[in-house]
Amino acid sequence: MKTSNALVLILVLLYINASTEWPTHTVCKEDNLEIYYKSCDPKQDFALSIDKCSDIATHTFNIKASTILGHSIKELYIKLNLIINGKTVLTYSETLCGLGHAKLIFCGMQKGDRLYYEGPVTLGIKEIPQGDYTISAKLTNEDHVTVACADFTIKNYLDY
Repeated sequence: MKTSNALVLILVLLYINASTEWPTHTVCKEDNLEIYYKSCDPKQDFALSIDKCSDIATHTFNIKASTILGHSIKELYIKLNLIINGKTVLTYSETLCGLGHAKLIFCGMQKGDRLYYEGPVTLGIKEIPQGDYTISAKLTNEDHVTVACADFTIKNYLDY
């Protein structure tokens, strides 16, 4: 019996190691708004939650986000792509950490540090557009190495 338990455990561990895809996580799901994300970094997933879906449309809302850094952050860049029907329709990029650009509290963190943020976030948009779309977000450091990467699926059925 112990041999069969050990064999099952080994098979489960091999299956987990062979999997290259993280699960899709639900950020929120309310009447007219659904937001999901999936890490696109094959080596690392992360945790993200918000208080309430409906708060997103109020400009500022509270989030909790956490991960263990796989790479140091001396400089940090973000690139966002808005994807509709499989086509990129808008691209945005910005320097978040670097010379004269220390916009985030975790600028300067080292590999292995636990990145944890709990607090308000302001998107700077007045409303989330109605429809189904994907936002691809990628954070890279000064060595052009992926620090975090996720694809967000947004389904907004609310007619403003």
